[in-house]
Formats: sequence, structure tokens, C-alpha cells
Amino acid sequence: MSDTTATTETATPPATKSVGAPGRTERLRRPRTYAVLIGSLLLLVLPFYLDRFWLQAGLFAMAAAIGAIGLNMLTGATGQLSMGHAFFLAVGAYGYCVLAGESGTENGHTLTGLGLPTWLAAILAVLLAGAAGGAFSPIAGRLRGAYLGIATLALIFIGQHVLFNAGSLTGGYNGRSVPPLFLFGFTFDDSELLVAAVPFGSSEKLWYLGLAALLLSALFARGVLRGRPGRAMNAIRDHRIAAGVMGVPVARYRAGVFVLSSMYAGLAGVLLALVFQRTVPEYFGMILSLEYLAMIVIGGLGSVAGAVVGAFFVSLLPQVLTHYSDSLPLVSAPGTGGLAPGEASRYLYGAAVVAVVLFLPGGLARLGLALPRVTRPKKTGEKK
Repeated sequence: MSDTTATTETATPPATKSVGAPGRTERLRRPRTYAVLIGSLLLLVLPFYLDRFWLQAGLFAMAAAIGAIGLNMLTGATGQLSMGHAFFLAVGAYGYCVLAGESGTENGHTLTGLGLPTWLAAILAVLLAGAAGGAFSPIAGRLRGAYLGIATLALIFIGQHVLFNAGSLTGGYNGRSVPPLFLFGFTFDDSELLVAAVPFGSSEKLWYLGLAALLLSALFARGVLRGRPGRAMNAIRDHRIAAGVMGVPVARYRAGVFVLSSMYAGLAGVLLALVFQRTVPEYFGMILSLEYLAMIVIGGLGSVAGAVVGAFFVSLLPQVLTHYSDSLPLVSAPGTGGLAPGEASRYLYGAAVVAVVLFLPGGLARLGLALPRVTRPKKTGEKK
């Protein structure tokens, strides 16, 4: 009996070790891991090869992805319909201009500026957007469905009125210039910086800033959605009354998510302002809010990856159509008559919304789940 026991004790540790080790090895061998590594390396080297047009298009997509992540936490994860996301982007963009800009005259308007350090102005602009969301959060915490959508739609009309008429802050119809960001000893403007014999302008410099902002935003949102707050948000979305019975403070969570979503929109607005180098009131209208809703529906509601995929699809489509309008059928260059690239892109992602709702409710981010998985054969003695 002692021999049997000794044999069992000596045989058990190798079996346990052989089961655990392949699991870690399998994670490293997953195609998704290699895809992430290759994609990350590709994104890091793109500024060395792409021209300014494509870099700016990528930066627009990054800013849109940040804003879409915030809206997806609000609408996709918590179930709060927001039609006023463009308002908070405008708060972030113009907040940065006012906080970082200098007082002076531009296009016939006497502009007000506080002249703060640009890195501090960017942080305060994001907080200002969150404060605007906090001012609206009592309403957001009590309304739901179409009523909340109509209430947030009012923010667009209020914001457009302020942007066009508060000339000392916004510059009126012509907007105002955006001060370049100064961070870590670098000025993110068009002054050339040689990196490996490649001249880096504002787009190349902002590329890495946008990547860092998008990565941090996605990781934070992923942690929120996968943790206890995310489970509470999903419970509120699926059954508000049951969530309240279970002890979830429904009104507090709804208001808090609205503030967080507003801060994401403010960060996206700051990045957009830095890329555009000029803020124009007309850009932050109802169409922009509808585009953000299209992003999260096409990409996938309640998913960080879905928000990123949808944002890249919706924001890059008009850029691609504009760039290749001469060689694409049924699409004409802007101003030449016919179907303009902007109109064609809206038709296409409008059709994409209908197709996703009918045939792919999980969005484009769920396409990978429908593909067959490659599994390695089980080794002898390994548990199934």
C-alpha cells in the first residue's frame, strides 16, 4: 500500500505541470496574439511611410474611436440613448482653445484666451466636458429611452446657438485657430523634426499621441466593462427594476456613466482640434452625433473593440471615397456635381447599419467569433 501511495504522489506533480504549461503556451500561439503584435508594429511604423493625407485620416479615426468608446459605454452597455454626443466634443475642442489660446483679434472677433500651458489646458478641457455632462446628469439619471434621446438632442441646438453667437469664445462662424500642444519638450506643430532621416510634422507627431490616447482609453473602458461597474451597467440596461432590487444604485450609475462618456467625448474633441488646427462650429452638429450612433451600431453595441472598428469604418469611408473619387464609379469629385463622396459614404454606412441590425446584431466586432477556431490536437495524458 505504501508503494502504491508513493507511486501516486510522485506521478501527480508531473501530470499537473503538463496540464498547466500547454495552457500558457496555447495562449501565446493564438492567431489573435500574433495579429495584435503585427498590427501594433504596423501602426508604429506607418508615420515613416504614409503621406499627410492618410495620417490625418488615421488621426480622425483615432479621435472618433475614443468618442465612440465613451458613447458605447453609455448607449451600448447602459442602454442610455444619447443624441448629443457632438455637444461634448465641442466642449472639449473649444475648451482647449479658450484655455490654451491667447487673447487677441482674429477674423474681426476679439477672442478671449487664458494662455494656460497646453498640456494643462487639454486636461482641463476633458474635465470641463465631464463637468458639462455632470450638469446634465440629473436629467440623464432619471430619463430613459426616447425621452433621454430627445433631451440630449436639445444639447445640440443649444450648443450650435452658443458656438455661432459667442464670438469672443468661439470665433463665430469662422471658428478660431488651435494652439499647438507642447508636451515632454515637443511641440506638436508643423515644425520639422528629423527621425531616422524622415521629417516629422504635426501629423506624424500627433500620430503617436493619438495612439497612446486611444490605447489608454480602450484599456480603461475594457476594465470598467469587465469589472463590477460593467456588470451593474449591463443589469441596468437589461432590467432596470431588477437591478435596483438587487441593490444597484440605478440613478447614480446612469449619471456617472453619462459623466464618463462626456469626458471621453471631450478627449476626442481635443484630439480633433489638434488635428484640424482650427475649430469650426458647423462641424459639431447633429450629423456628427448621428455618425457616432452609426459607429457603435455597426461596430457592436457594448463592446470596446466594436466601437473602435465602427469608428474606423465610418470615419475612414468618406476619406477613402474622396481620395479615389476619380477612379470609382458613380462617385464624383466634390463640387463637380453628381454623387459626392460624403453623400455616398452616408448611403453606404446607412446600408451597413440596416445590414448589421438584420443579419449581424453583434456588429462587425463579432465576425471573428463566427469564424471556425483553430485548435491544436490534444496530447496524450492531457485533460480535455
